[in-house]
Parts: sequence; C-alpha cells; structure tokens
Amino acid sequence: QVRLVESGGGLVQGGASLRLACTAIGGSLSSYAMGWFRQAPGNEREFVAAISRYVDRTIYADAVKGRFTISRDNAKNTMYLQMNSLKPLDTAVYYCAAKFPPSATDSALYNYWGQGTQVTVSS
Repeated sequence: QVRLVESGGGLVQGGASLRLACTAIGGSLSSYAMGWFRQAPGNEREFVAAISRYVDRTIYADAVKGRFTISRDNAKNTMYLQMNSLKPLDTAVYYCAAKFPPSATDSALYNYWGQGTQVTVSS
C-alpha cells in the first residue's frame, strides 16, 4: 500500500509563492492519478488540482486557475504544486491524494491520502 508524504508548507505573506511536494513511499507514483485538496478551518475539504497518470491532462479549481500549477516527476516518485500569487483565502491544510486512473475532482474517489501540510498566507 502506497504512503504519501507532503512537504513544503509554511507561513508566507500575500503575493508570495510556495511549492508543495508529495512523495510516494512503498509504491510507484506512476500507477496513480494524483490530486491536491485543501481544507480550511470550518470548511469542507475542497478540490484544488489533479493530474493524470502520465501528465497529459491537468484539472484546476477555478479559485486557483492561473496561479497554481500541478506537476509530477514519476522518476522521482514525487508530485508538486507550485503556488504563486498566494492570497489569505488560500490558507488551509493541503493534502495530496492518489487514485487509480482516471483523474478526478471528487475526493471520495481517491484511495490514498497524505497527512497534510499547513499553508498560511498573511495579509
């Protein structure tokens, strides 16, 4: 069973950038479609971005389109989320998730989850 580990979160000012990473342990990332989700206090977990197994298809939530970029390096068993022009509304715990193809925006369809990494954006 694959285990996912996120890293790269932190506290930044509005307008700054962060890059999150999600590394797969005990399994090959190339077997899965991957996604990023986030959950702010008091809110439900929401979809951020997804990427297909072989990088030919990406999907973004409207709230992050044009600011965030999802990518993956199957050789390094790692997926990334480059976040630019961060806003206070982006503050949340960010989770990576894996599912068997195809990619999806519904969190209920994902089989494996990381523990989350906190991103805090100050105004």
